[in-house]
Amino acid sequence: MAVFDNENEFIWRSRVYYEDTDVGGIVYHANYLKYMERARTEWLRSFGIEQNELIKSNIGLVVTKMDIRYLGAAKLDDLLTVQSQLNELKKASVLFEQNIFNADNKLLISAHVRVACIDLEKMKPKAMPDSILGELSRVI
Repeated sequence: MAVFDNENEFIWRSRVYYEDTDVGGIVYHANYLKYMERARTEWLRSFGIEQNELIKSNIGLVVTKMDIRYLGAAKLDDLLTVQSQLNELKKASVLFEQNIFNADNKLLISAHVRVACIDLEKMKPKAMPDSILGELSRVI
């Protein structure tokens, strides 16, 4: 489920499944990255930006930097809320702020994620298409 709280805040919810946890029923630390990736993907999809179409156009959106703080732990069956906000828009990259909360609205994860646009053949940075820049500039 996804909703916008305001023009630049996207909310995506996900349940914690058994496959996300360790033997103690706690979400394995690397799996929080998956929740954030899915939230960013759904946020872009809400603008009509489909990753599979970008790939067909030789464009990739890749994480180049992440600063993450683990503040609490999610557990099996928890309902998580991933809050995503676009903090910076450059010609070839964007900076997201993403937070993950549990059902009690306790902040579990806080992250800043830099995503760059690359040419998939050359594996080098390239400017984002004007269509993407236009969509994203509406909310920042």
